[in-house]
Amino acid sequence: MALDMVLRDYEAAGRPIRVGMVGAGATGRAIALQLGTPVPGMRLVAIANRTLAHAERAFREANIDGWSRVTSARDAESEIARGMPVLTDDPTVLTACEAIDIILEVTGTVEAGAAVVLDAIAHRKHVVMVNAELDSLIGPILNERAREAGVVLTNTDGDEPGVAMTLLRYLRTLGLKPVAAGNIKGMVDYYRNPDTQRAFAEKNDQDPRKVTSFADATKLSMETTVLANATGFHAGRRGMYGPACKDVREIGERLPAQAMLETGLVDYALGAAPHTGAFVVIHEEAPLKQAQLAYYKLGDGPFYVFYTPFHLPHLQIASTIARAVIQHDPTVAPLGGPVCEVVTVAKRDLKAGERLDGIGGFCAYGLIENAAEARAADALPIGLSENCVLRRDKKKDDVVSFADVVLPVGSRAEALWREQQLRWPMRETQASPARVLVDAVS
Repeated sequence: MALDMVLRDYEAAGRPIRVGMVGAGATGRAIALQLGTPVPGMRLVAIANRTLAHAERAFREANIDGWSRVTSARDAESEIARGMPVLTDDPTVLTACEAIDIILEVTGTVEAGAAVVLDAIAHRKHVVMVNAELDSLIGPILNERAREAGVVLTNTDGDEPGVAMTLLRYLRTLGLKPVAAGNIKGMVDYYRNPDTQRAFAEKNDQDPRKVTSFADATKLSMETTVLANATGFHAGRRGMYGPACKDVREIGERLPAQAMLETGLVDYALGAAPHTGAFVVIHEEAPLKQAQLAYYKLGDGPFYVFYTPFHLPHLQIASTIARAVIQHDPTVAPLGGPVCEVVTVAKRDLKAGERLDGIGGFCAYGLIENAAEARAADALPIGLSENCVLRRDKKKDDVVSFADVVLPVGSRAEALWREQQLRWPMRETQASPARVLVDAVS
């Protein structure tokens, strides 16, 4: 039965999907606002956030009343059973609570986010990660843990990887052959930092570091890495091509044809109308089929562009929640091991002894790289870079390697990343076919 009909029946029966959310920043508050409408067949019953005032704000703005603070899973179960939403500063209260069906991990952090996901999986709960930072770093090993536990771990529709993947899967059901997919991006400036982004962040009630990661290509690289790991598509080169386009429909002509056909590509269209959303490029070489597609205004081929002209994480996450709980269908999940990674690149000249400040900081930006090339260079993933201390000077735009830094002790994320490398060792360190193509994209 269709999801909307199942959710309608859940609503009528008074047994909605019970959602617990960890994280109450700008994205979490937007999700709470939408789920508080409420969405038929699901309810936001709990929020965990280290600053309780932010969780209270999320409930208040969503017009969710009558909530209470709890400190244990048992107390949470009692309150939710009475129809009362709860909040806590301890995520384990939610992950252990039997009255919660699915966890939304919306922290945007790596270390704390990994702990939430692992604990939720240990308690046999489905998890939606609104967290490209975590997914791009250790999504494959976390997904393996979820499969072993018999639960769904997924990135979300509404974020660009989910928008692209939902469209790509639909096109596959039509018998079409996707060969590229990615984001529509307004601007990229590797050297933006929290100071340059502060005014914009304050205007939009956002965190300056988060907004910096949106502008300096780090978030773009993390999102396309999530998509690469879910499709098997490669990056054509470190950082992708990102051709400037007036309209997203030009992207099919601007990416290297050979690379699309040989490996598939993740990439982005820069400055293209409709200025938001995601695209998928398909390949069709049969003359009669090309004629039909031309008749329906899709161009002359052999590459054709399909796109979704919006991405709305706070709205579209409801579809991912329903698919995970009802159909056990992940919207976006790795096929296996990592296809791509996000490597750390110096944002300015860095000196020995400096402490890196991680994603969205002053020191470094992240660029997507094919996993084989990243491991051949011993590149430091941007998701592990925070609080690393440089052993030696690094020039602006140099890739930072593991040998260049002293890593902080006791990182769970690092341990999981190393487990991931052992689980899927790189068989080859040679460049992918796409890497040796002549760059025809300006």
